[in-house]
Amino acid sequence: MVTVGFHASHEQISPGRLLQDVQHAEQAGFDAAMCSDHIEPWSARQGHSGFAWSWLGAALATTGLRFGVVTAPGQRYHPAIIAHASATLASMFPDRFWMAPGSGENMNEHVTGDAWPPKATRQQRLEECVDVIRRLHRGEEVTHHGLVTVEQARIWDVPDTPPPLIAPAISVETARRGAAWADGLVTVNQPAAKLKDMLAAYRGNGGHGKAVLQVHLSWAPSEEEATAIAMDQWRTNTFAPPVPWDLPTAGHFDGVSGTVGEEQVRKSVNVSADPARHAAWLAEYADLGFDELYLHFVGQEQAAFIDTFADQVLPQLRTAGAYA
Repeated sequence: MVTVGFHASHEQISPGRLLQDVQHAEQAGFDAAMCSDHIEPWSARQGHSGFAWSWLGAALATTGLRFGVVTAPGQRYHPAIIAHASATLASMFPDRFWMAPGSGENMNEHVTGDAWPPKATRQQRLEECVDVIRRLHRGEEVTHHGLVTVEQARIWDVPDTPPPLIAPAISVETARRGAAWADGLVTVNQPAAKLKDMLAAYRGNGGHGKAVLQVHLSWAPSEEEATAIAMDQWRTNTFAPPVPWDLPTAGHFDGVSGTVGEEQVRKSVNVSADPARHAAWLAEYADLGFDELYLHFVGQEQAAFIDTFADQVLPQLRTAGAYA
C-alpha cells in the first residue's frame, strides 16, 4: 500500500507561501511531505530558493506530517553540520523526519568557491559523509581525514532513533551503490523499465527500506494550460546527467533550455488536464514497487492542484487498492 505525499519545491515558491501550501496539503488529505534543498533555482522564472532547514522546523512544528529532504553534505554543508541539523529535527519530531544525502549539484555547491569534483570523487565524498553522519547520530566523537575533514566533532543531543538516510539516485549504478549504505531509495519519475531496473539493482544488492518516487506532474483545467505550466516552469529540468550536475547557475540552465520543446518536457513531466490519467500514472508507479509517491505539481500556484487531487485522484488510488 502506497503513501501519497506532497513535494515542496523551494526553487519555485517562497518559503512562507510554501509553508501554507504544505499545511493545506495536510488538511486536504495528503499523507506526508518532502522538499528540495537549493540555494539556486533551476530557472530565473522559478525565482525562489528558501533555506530548507529553517523551513523544515516550521513545517514539522505546524503540521503532523512526516517530512523528508534531499540534501548534499560535503561542500556547501560540512557533514557535522548536516548531522547536527538532522539530529535536532529528529529529536524534536521523533519518527517524522528522513533525509536523502546525495553527491550534489554544482548549481548549489559552487558558492563555496571550491573546485567541483568529478562524479566518482563526489560519490566517494558522499559515502565518507554518510559514515560521519551515522557515527555522530550514535553520539560518537568523530575525527575523520579524507575527502572531508572532521576534528573531534560530537553531537550532544542525539535522537533516540536516528533519522533514516535514503539514497537519492537517477541511475541504475547509483541505486546499486546506494544499497551498501542506505535505509531506502528515492528517485524521480522515469520510464517504467528504468525504474524497474533501479529497484532491482537496489534490492538485489541488499538494499532495504522504503522505495520513494518523486513524481513531476502538471495539471490544469485545460490541456493547453497544463502544457504551458510545464513548459514555463520545468523545461530547464529535462536534461540527462551530467548537465544537471555540472551547470553552475539558473542563467546557464535558462540558456541551454531555450530550444526545449513540448515533447522533451513530457518525457520528464506527466502532463494532463485529466485527473483520472494522473491517478492511472500513479497507480502504475505503485505497482512497480514504490512505497511512497510524492507529487510535485510543477506550477507555482498549488491550491487548485491540492484540492483537485485530494478530491479526484487520491480517492481513485484508494478505490484501486493502491493507497493506504
